[in-house]
Amino acid sequence: MNKENARALLDKPLSELIALADKTRRECAGSKIELCNIMNAKSGLCAEDCRFCAQSCHYNTGITMYPLKSADEMLAAAFNAKEIGAERFDIVTSGNTLSADELKRIADAVYLIRDRVRIKICASLGKLSEKDLLLLKNAGLRRYHHNIETSPRYFSAITTTHTFRDRLSTIRAAKTVGLEVCSGGIIGLGESWDDRIEMAFTLRDLDVTSVPINIFVPIKGTPLAVKSHLAATDAIKTIALFRIILQDKIIKVAAGRESILKDFQAMAFMAGANGMLIGGYLTIKGRSVDEDRLFIKEIEQAWKA
Repeated sequence: MNKENARALLDKPLSELIALADKTRRECAGSKIELCNIMNAKSGLCAEDCRFCAQSCHYNTGITMYPLKSADEMLAAAFNAKEIGAERFDIVTSGNTLSADELKRIADAVYLIRDRVRIKICASLGKLSEKDLLLLKNAGLRRYHHNIETSPRYFSAITTTHTFRDRLSTIRAAKTVGLEVCSGGIIGLGESWDDRIEMAFTLRDLDVTSVPINIFVPIKGTPLAVKSHLAATDAIKTIALFRIILQDKIIKVAAGRESILKDFQAMAFMAGANGMLIGGYLTIKGRSVDEDRLFIKEIEQAWKA
């Protein structure tokens, strides 16, 4: 599969594209849905100017802001993640960098969770060095999450306070120390189909393990608040393209699953998705865990049919 072949897929009827993506998922990725729960461990006051983000200090979005939570609070959240059926628990902090004290406190929390909770631990902590990432790995971290957000070409249209190269540097550092990498981005920011295809090929070249696809939800107070919603069918089409391009990777449907896809949520899993977030997002509430558990059961039954 090259970029020219991927562009040709855009001309296929959606039903044919979905069928091809579903076949690719069955043959390359199997029939297991990976469930991840995230904790907003430090909220707001981010110095970056990402034009879609509720946590940037550049915009007045009215979110709740707080400093880094305690290790005990992270431990309690990890127990809750296990209780609701998540396979992975992800500690997320706002901002592009951490202080040495914050990094140590998170490493201590990771060690505590590893010791007491039978759950795989991930983290999304912004730009880190190999030394920082190795500290976390030695504490028990399994996977590092660091989105590339969009294509290299479109990146400067959504943020100017750091570069696409900065993103790649952290991803490569995580892989160098032996961590798995979770990296994806957001669709519906105004990017073109070529940007989405370029994003998928970039992730393929990086050989990341998991690819979260967020569907943009406009947030009041941000520069992109006036942006219209991405059509659900275009979101489904994007998921299918990512599956066909990325083959055996975990394609995880994240923010926007409920509010944008709505009645099309099941179609995302017929189009190649095999992972999802459960229990809500950073600043957006998800649907109930009971509803998602029933949904997962129905998808897995459909896959077996």
